[in-house]
Amino acid sequence: MNEWLVFCMERTFIILKPDAMQRGLAGKILSRFERRGLKIVAAKMIHLTKEKCDEHYAHLKGKPFFAGLVTFMTSTPVICAVLEGKDAVELVRKMCGATNARAAEVGTIRGDFGLSTQANLIHASDSKETAEKEIARFFSKNEMHQWERDLEASYTYSADEKG
Repeated sequence: MNEWLVFCMERTFIILKPDAMQRGLAGKILSRFERRGLKIVAAKMIHLTKEKCDEHYAHLKGKPFFAGLVTFMTSTPVICAVLEGKDAVELVRKMCGATNARAAEVGTIRGDFGLSTQANLIHASDSKETAEKEIARFFSKNEMHQWERDLEASYTYSADEKG
């Protein structure tokens, strides 16, 4: 494995929410990240519990919409995934668009597919620190995969970006 990949790559966490699942958009959303050059290093479908939602959304407890959020997030299975790439956290956030999908720019996931603030298709970590916590919350170390695509070594990043 190229040493530069280990040191330059960043990981982030996403959840494809119940509306993405119900509307059959999971594949379209994941393919956008892959087409951009990000690599999926972990993925699974789970049915969130109230307890997991309470933990994951602890920063929103006490908000008037919290109970509805938990009901929504536990309504169907979701897909959790870890994406890897240079500046992955910031890049994924930009690709998702504004939280209020009606305000999200066309060309973003929410701007192209959403109209809601809560049913906005995707959750994405908002910082490197949050990503680390969220990845650990949803994935064990043995569920994470370190692998190299031939594409990365030659075609995804230029020589000056490799370290």
